[in-house]
Amino acid sequence: MTGGSAGPTAAPAANSRLVLNPTSGEADHTERVRRLAAEHGFSVVETERGGHASELAAAAAADGVDILAACGGDGTIHEVIQGLVAANALEDVTLAVIPAGTANIYASGLGIESVDDGFAAARRGATRGLDLGVADGEPFVLSAIAGLPASASTSASDGLKERIGTLAFVIEGVRTARQFDGLEVAVDVVADGEERVWEGEALCLLVGALRGFTGPNEPSNAETGRLEVTVVDRLPPTGAIAEAVERRFFDRETPHATTIEASELEIVSLEDEPVRFSLDGEPREYDRVEIGVRPGELRVCVGEAYASR
Repeated sequence: MTGGSAGPTAAPAANSRLVLNPTSGEADHTERVRRLAAEHGFSVVETERGGHASELAAAAAADGVDILAACGGDGTIHEVIQGLVAANALEDVTLAVIPAGTANIYASGLGIESVDDGFAAARRGATRGLDLGVADGEPFVLSAIAGLPASASTSASDGLKERIGTLAFVIEGVRTARQFDGLEVAVDVVADGEERVWEGEALCLLVGALRGFTGPNEPSNAETGRLEVTVVDRLPPTGAIAEAVERRFFDRETPHATTIEASELEIVSLEDEPVRFSLDGEPREYDRVEIGVRPGELRVCVGEAYASR
């Protein structure tokens, strides 16, 4: 699908639907989103519980929906993609993202910063085929993170996020760092047909599909057919901060962080307990997990900033 419609009230497709999470973010977006959805030709269904967005997405695919909009945060998008994958509908349904969550990292990576941006991208109809990460069969669009960041992001309460937004993740990160002992893991990575193994104690494991962790402060382009994998060794907090500054601002390689673009990897816990992950912000635990990528399988409406890359 290319090009856009002539007017702001034209429907982007013959059969368009919007999955609305009314409790995302500050939970004050429902009335406005419903009004804009009607103007742009989307019917609306609301989620009522955790996991419901997956069911609604699968039902939309079964009903022959052409464009499915996901309105909420990164977790809502994650659920919608789960439903489309379960329905084997990625070839038939185009995703539109309407950001209404706390952080909206995935939407930002698509060049969509607001609700209006999301509807404008759907109306314009510029789409890209983006890579989809998969962790033991479960799809993710943004990242799979283990270690300190995962513990912080999955521990931040909905109440705290509602009161102070993204600052909640910072506060929870400080709390978690005081108690975090590191990860004992083995990471087996396949890149360009070659196998590399990292084993030891890590502060964190970062696997990005759209999200970049070690380059400039913006999400990476998810059209490479590869995942960005970064392993940060366990080291004293002051050393970790110094190395982060060096990598981010001076573009220097540092001895305690290993980054590689991989087509697949396996992560194994070397302890008597599973590794705690954040999969697009959703908590998961694995004793052993295989992570791969499905190149270009997700067709998404992108914002002008992304489309011009």
